[in-house]
Amino acid sequence: MDDLFPHTSALRLGYHREQVAEFFTQARQAYERPAGAAAELTPLDVRRASFDLKHRGYSTAAVDAALDRLEIAFATRARDSYVRLNGQDAWMQQLAIKAQVLYPRLRRPKGERFSHPSGLGHGYSARDVDLLIGRVTAFFDRGEPLSASDVRSATFGRASGSRAYEERVVDAFLARTIDILLGVGEG
Repeated sequence: MDDLFPHTSALRLGYHREQVAEFFTQARQAYERPAGAAAELTPLDVRRASFDLKHRGYSTAAVDAALDRLEIAFATRARDSYVRLNGQDAWMQQLAIKAQVLYPRLRRPKGERFSHPSGLGHGYSARDVDLLIGRVTAFFDRGEPLSASDVRSATFGRASGSRAYEERVVDAFLARTIDILLGVGEG
């Protein structure tokens, strides 16, 4: 159990080793069950996994990379299972419906795509988020390259007032975007 991932030093924080080991054990068991079985783990469950930080924990970069691969594996499995039962056209129609829900926000003017933090609150830099949203729009409109990894690894500066977007709203939008990208195989 102690050798799943590289450890951090006594001076650095890493993910709680027992929590990580427990999650990956559960994930392995879920993946070994037949697709569609009860208690199946979803890509969203993997994306939402979080662990406490401790000294001498597991390297956060190594665990996060493994979580990204695991999310792709579960997304691929879900897509393959759905296509086997319903066909590729039905899968693509389902993705198109999900994408249509995102589209109105893509058409809003820069700086107005998401709500702003209230009062003196801080959030993600609207400029930084709008740059990523431009890439999302280019993917949907022109098929320009964009992967779930590109969206996952995006970072945004902090801003306040009308120069900021509410973080939770942006995070929810990006999570839906990742689902679509994984659905078309853009891990």
